[in-house]
Amino acid sequence: MPLSTLTSEKSNSIESRGSRHSPLTLATPVTTLKGVGPSLANRLARLGLCKVQDLLFHLPQRYQDRTRVAPISLLQKGREALIEGEIQLCELRPGRRQSLLCSLSDRTGKIFLRFFHFSAWQQNLLTPGARVRCFGEPRQGAAGLEMVHPDYHRLSEDRPAVTEAYLTPVYPVTEGLRQSSLRDLIQGVLKDLGEEGIIDHVPSGFLAGIGLPTLSEALMYLHQPPPDAPLDLLAEGKHPVQQRLAFEELLAHHLSLRQLRLRTSCLQAPLLSSEGRLQQRFLATLPFPLTAAQSQVAQEILADMAQESPMQRLLQGDVGSGKTVVAALAILQAVEAGYQAVLMAPTELLAEQHLRVLQDWFCPSDIKVEWLAAKRTAKARRESLERLEGGETAVAVGTHALFQEGVNFHNLGLVVVDEQHRFGVEQRLALREKGRYGNSCPHQLIMTATPIPRTLAMTAYADLDTSVIDQLPPGRIPVATAVASDRRRDEVVARVRWACRAGRQAYWVCTLIEESDSLQAQAAEESAAELAEALPELRIGLIHGRMKTQEKERTMAAFKSGILHLLVATTVIEVGVDVPNASLMIIENAERLGLSQLHQLRGRVGRGAADSYCVLLYHGPLSELSRARLACLRATNDGFEIARRDLELRGPGEVLGTRQTGLPQYRVANLMRDQELLVSVGQVADRFQQRYPAQVASLISRWLGEENRYGEV
Repeated sequence: MPLSTLTSEKSNSIESRGSRHSPLTLATPVTTLKGVGPSLANRLARLGLCKVQDLLFHLPQRYQDRTRVAPISLLQKGREALIEGEIQLCELRPGRRQSLLCSLSDRTGKIFLRFFHFSAWQQNLLTPGARVRCFGEPRQGAAGLEMVHPDYHRLSEDRPAVTEAYLTPVYPVTEGLRQSSLRDLIQGVLKDLGEEGIIDHVPSGFLAGIGLPTLSEALMYLHQPPPDAPLDLLAEGKHPVQQRLAFEELLAHHLSLRQLRLRTSCLQAPLLSSEGRLQQRFLATLPFPLTAAQSQVAQEILADMAQESPMQRLLQGDVGSGKTVVAALAILQAVEAGYQAVLMAPTELLAEQHLRVLQDWFCPSDIKVEWLAAKRTAKARRESLERLEGGETAVAVGTHALFQEGVNFHNLGLVVVDEQHRFGVEQRLALREKGRYGNSCPHQLIMTATPIPRTLAMTAYADLDTSVIDQLPPGRIPVATAVASDRRRDEVVARVRWACRAGRQAYWVCTLIEESDSLQAQAAEESAAELAEALPELRIGLIHGRMKTQEKERTMAAFKSGILHLLVATTVIEVGVDVPNASLMIIENAERLGLSQLHQLRGRVGRGAADSYCVLLYHGPLSELSRARLACLRATNDGFEIARRDLELRGPGEVLGTRQTGLPQYRVANLMRDQELLVSVGQVADRFQQRYPAQVASLISRWLGEENRYGEV
């Protein structure tokens, strides 16, 4: 059925909404709709349904086919159907739970209707001889095929039964909100608005080459799909009407990031150019030359910093590709130009690693590196803040404590953010604001070791330029990866003993599915105790998130110097830890982690000249998702391929760190499923912004609303 014919179809069962003093618009509050009192309004608000537009964009999860009556003899177990017949028998059945059991026949067959919750009124309604229409899911019961608590109504003898004109939508609801109430509201506003009331912010000419319908056609179809609608296609989110909404949502997010980029481009930034004396001295002390990829990326970054507009650059690179060296070159250029630089990391452990590395690298040039994290004494923190504000210290390293209240800089020129996906746009903007002086702000370099496919980066980081280190330093030996059941734990422990006796070191990583730091710490402590008992000849250290900074530093220093043979840890060692002598990594309950996180952990070994190994211990039985994840890690060491597979398996929200950062959840779009739309989104965004700049804000507001995190710069 053509989409255009659907806009005139309406349910025969929807009553007129009545007259209003003002015409219905997308901005009309739901509280003005007929039948919406304070109680219903509160329930709608829990779903974010406050305006008529919210109702229209509250899309069905699935559909029920109540457009045709199915013969009882053709019913299939587990497949919902609409049936009609005559009640033959209705009686109470004893059992562990008493039930009302009715026998329904349509001459082709018989089925039972079972109710565990019922009233005397229902018993009187479902009497023998009554004609009833039911909708439900047949299943095998003790007496034969049955429907449990089906939707039903008794048919009147003087009025013929009318079937639905379109498939029945099933919406996400909340406690106390009935499907029928929500359906009536949505169908009512569709009827009252009509096509002309559904404002389309994207001109149809922009969609002509993409083959997508108008917004009104898409919404009408989704809320009123015809009986022959392809349910499989709708379930997969690949129907053209769904792609139309996904396209608009992706366009809104893309434009919001472009708005941020546009506002940033209007700002000024300090000219961080230098003769490169500090960089030359630093490179001369490195025991290795830069790779061609590192040199190319460094040139791009240093050229950006020498401009008057703020650099906004994303630096991607696989584990061990040498991003920190490139960041150090950028920091040195800022310092030589007379400005301060900060490096922010998501965890104290990673920040501490960066601190030690930069202190070692910058010591020959007499550049002091300040440490700023939450777990510091009041006196030490106060002294650090005074040095930063007074300009005595040129470089600072820390966690989110860097952008907290009370932290002020003398002349901040460069902000480096490591593991960007752990923070989010608001947090890096907050740090940038620390260096804001009027219309001037610092340059920003954003680093991530979670590679992102180009099309996805275009959408998720549309406000950033992108550089990629696509080359590992020479001599890096791929880590051999094995997958083993935890029933073979004794064999794995023996492998640890063998490696440590051979003069190597090992990690044993404990994971828990809970996010609790105390539970993670407890699991690590228990594993450390068990391993100490099994391996009494080895010196074993323990590190987890609840330890004091000094304890962690002492333990890491002991492991790095070779005093400790085995380090038992939680996933706090996921990034930043560099011990070349460590050649064996054991990850317990590996099935609980995502591919990118497993790859990060595996990247802690294979940093020396010896062959390195990673053992992924799992607790069976494995789900299909876990099996695919572990198989992928065993098959490749390529971080970009692993990231691609991780996106397919888990989705971008997980990989980009949505839960930690507040990266917007997409309501319709799926970045992996809809990535073919992303190129068109970029092209339309260019034309849309040029020709219809006044409509950009309306489109962004429709999809991001109050959650628009790309606010004023």
